[in-house]
Amino acid sequence: MSIIGPEVAPVGKVDIGPAVALFRSLGDPARLAIVRRLATGEARVVDLTRELDLAQSTVSSHVACLKDCGLVVGRMDGRRVFYSLARPELLVLLSAAEPLLAATGNAVALCPTYGVDGREVSAC
Repeated sequence: MSIIGPEVAPVGKVDIGPAVALFRSLGDPARLAIVRRLATGEARVVDLTRELDLAQSTVSSHVACLKDCGLVVGRMDGRRVFYSLARPELLVLLSAAEPLLAATGNAVALCPTYGVDGREVSAC
């Protein structure tokens, strides 16, 4: 599926639902924080809870959401589960966002609907 590029189908002819779901999955502050942390290496829920200062139930539900989206995988080690990013492409996506945020950061942050104070966040 391509949502941009020369092979783009006319508007209305491409199902952008999967892309919308991907960006929504990254649109929650807790999920994005988890993804950013996992970009540095694997972690257990207890590690994420401590490092991100989030409740265990919050981390667990967001990790489950990210797993359901295919963005995170778990590795069993005895009774412990270590989570990591499932796809290296996710790091490419996050890296690509950096120059865009540098160029538009204030405009995005101040957007009345989606900006920092807009707080429009979707549930998983």
